[in-house]
Amino acid sequence: MEKLAVFVDALSRQGEHCIAVRLIPEPGKSLPAWDAGAHIDLHLANGLIRQYSLTGPPGGTDHYLICVKNERDSRGGSRYLHNELRLGQQMEISPPRNLFPLEEADSYLLIAGGIGLTPLLAMAEELERFKQPFELHYYVKRRSHVIFRERLDSHFAYGRCHVGSGCEGRSPRTTLPEGLTQPAAGKKLYLCGPEAFMSHIRNRALDAGWRSEDIHSESFQPPARNIPCTQIEHDFTVTLKSSGMSFTIPPDKTIAAVLQEHGVDVPLSCEMGICGACLTPVLEGKADHRDTVQSETEKAGHKQQITLCCSRSLTGNLVIDL
Repeated sequence: MEKLAVFVDALSRQGEHCIAVRLIPEPGKSLPAWDAGAHIDLHLANGLIRQYSLTGPPGGTDHYLICVKNERDSRGGSRYLHNELRLGQQMEISPPRNLFPLEEADSYLLIAGGIGLTPLLAMAEELERFKQPFELHYYVKRRSHVIFRERLDSHFAYGRCHVGSGCEGRSPRTTLPEGLTQPAAGKKLYLCGPEAFMSHIRNRALDAGWRSEDIHSESFQPPARNIPCTQIEHDFTVTLKSSGMSFTIPPDKTIAAVLQEHGVDVPLSCEMGICGACLTPVLEGKADHRDTVQSETEKAGHKQQITLCCSRSLTGNLVIDL
């Protein structure tokens, strides 16, 4: 997987629990351009790889900006960034990938929870640049948790921004945007935040008549998956188009793990089905999708892709384009 060298150019506290990290390229070089919704992988010195959405005005090649919450139950990534990251430190990152792009629409409803503001703020900036109308609704527990407050307070010319605080009685459970009850042709809904938050908003939107294909979301973690005790995982085989070689995938191993054991190069990052680094076209067979990076429409589409890190097969064999 391609890597880019960057340096930590600035660190700033955002709200009570987050830091913004500005990354710049090596002297004399530039970074790849990016669109709203894109994210990068950070390759940390402790060996971890973590994904963070790019935020701020999209497109710039002189720096990237991310925001990191100090998670209470950190698996090591956010704790490292909050405790160990220093100004001037060199890091390696991936080029931006965008699995959460803005689709063309007449108007947009953006709803963020907590750190989920980061990709949606980039979307608001992009819509502002193209003079597209939008509403941005941002939910936090307390006002002191608001990130990028200065930008939000400076207002948008083509969009409206609303901040709801749960401690002030305006949580997603009690107060939903009026626009959520008004789906319309040509209107798109974008969500980002904790899984329970997005599930609640998505269900309310569907109840109000939104089409599922007009609802777009991005997860930071996979949802809990409850496999019925009567469902037994089975072996299946995966065949590579390039070599014709087949490999048996046992119940206790992922496709990616088996392929790597046999020397097949698999691009991995999150290993939870949320980043899309290992998405691979399926040429024959039917995938048992267990990722959250693809929409339900994409999973049911004719041209399927499978996340090799977590998904399995509903057929005895899968032929994949690898």
